Amino acid sequence: MQITLCPVEESHIILNLYPFYLYDLSEIWERQPNRHGVFEEEDSYRTLAEQSDVFRIWWQHPGILFPYLIRVGGIPAGFALVATPPYIPTHEPIDYFMHEFFIMRPFRGQGLAAQAARHIFGQFRGSWGLHTNPTEHNQHAIHFWNRLLADYTNNKYSSELIEGSENEQFLSFRFDQRQI
Repeated sequence: MQITLCPVEESHIILNLYPFYLYDLSEIWERQPNRHGVFEEEDSYRTLAEQSDVFRIWWQHPGILFPYLIRVGGIPAGFALVATPPYIPTHEPIDYFMHEFFIMRPFRGQGLAAQAARHIFGQFRGSWGLHTNPTEHNQHAIHFWNRLLADYTNNKYSSELIEGSENEQFLSFRFDQRQI
């Protein structure tokens, strides 16, 4: 497995994977595509290209936003998007936030997600946060993050239910690498 910061010249790879990520999330968040067939709440996105244009911010702020590409045998297997202030949720007093983390279905169940998350966490010393959906539709991810963070931090992490800016519920995980 190779985990690298994705250069802008290869940004199209993450942009190509992103609709698969949103498709997977649609089952968890119980969302349907908009009337144009794009998995976005806003009806203004009519094409995946329009959705990608907004997403290009990840390559416009190096040293603040970190788009990681995960490959297995040279094949794109997933991505992780790490942010620092000011691109973290405003209620999170943390240094790093895992905005998105995705492994494609053909690469799941092999321990690759845990290996990738550990590698990425190891790139940055400081306090971390990530959110996931807290419902029964997302038990696999909840179990994954609890198991991984318990092992990675030697049980020095916290989790709590929080409310997002649009009244949606999240399960928020936090840990500080300086304390593990």
